[in-house]
Amino acid sequence: MNQTYRAFFGFEREPFASDPALRDILETEDIKGVCSRFDYTVRLGAIALVTGEIGSGKSTALRYALSRLHASEYQTISITAVSGSILEMYRMFLAELGGHTASSSRAFLLGRIKREVCHLVCEKKMKVVLVVDEASLLRLEVFSELHTLCQFELDSKPWLPIILAGQSHLIDKLMYPGSKTLASRIVARSHLEGADRKQMEGYLAHHLKLAGGRKDLFEEAAVTAIYQGSAGLFRKANNLARGSLIAAAQSQCTMVSAEHVRTASTELF
Repeated sequence: MNQTYRAFFGFEREPFASDPALRDILETEDIKGVCSRFDYTVRLGAIALVTGEIGSGKSTALRYALSRLHASEYQTISITAVSGSILEMYRMFLAELGGHTASSSRAFLLGRIKREVCHLVCEKKMKVVLVVDEASLLRLEVFSELHTLCQFELDSKPWLPIILAGQSHLIDKLMYPGSKTLASRIVARSHLEGADRKQMEGYLAHHLKLAGGRKDLFEEAAVTAIYQGSAGLFRKANNLARGSLIAAAQSQCTMVSAEHVRTASTELF
């Protein structure tokens, strides 16, 4: 089915892919805002938040921001949070650093993490950045201890900036009394809103161009239907756009209509 609609519209590759190459990411105002706050946080060695609803582009924005850090200067660690204990968090972090994780002692694992970070900073002259995606899944007790990762030489060395990314209720978890020490280290916050109708039109045209197709394949009403059906969220917009192209090709229509978008929407949640 995919090959059929690609051939029908003359696409050179799959449109609206979920993993665009870095050079193909559309630099929106939201992404620029994330990058600006990301750079500021890394420079200070502090903590930043990136929040937004599912499919709003948080992971894409972080991937774009991380790509701007030179590999010869920065050691970037990206982990996806789980709803486990602080021990699991330490083990995931230490595994990414290449350390031995077979211990049930928080103190031992924390010490190993700090030695690994100190080695990278002091011996290899690298800067370390930790990105925790899906941070809204973390337990409250993890938030109460997470700040200890940042404490080096009596809290005088900002050697481990942390970027926490998650859904909007991540902010609610940081409002609890046990999270106050961690929250006090936050210096920047980015919240990704859904795109507006004009931004969605530009986004669709950008991805059609990347795929090698005409930029005007979507009728105005179809653009509006994708914008409304996705609530401006890019992940759902991708699925609606691709599905509506398939529906249009199956009906031998060279333009995508709002009806094709409605047909595509019946396949999605």
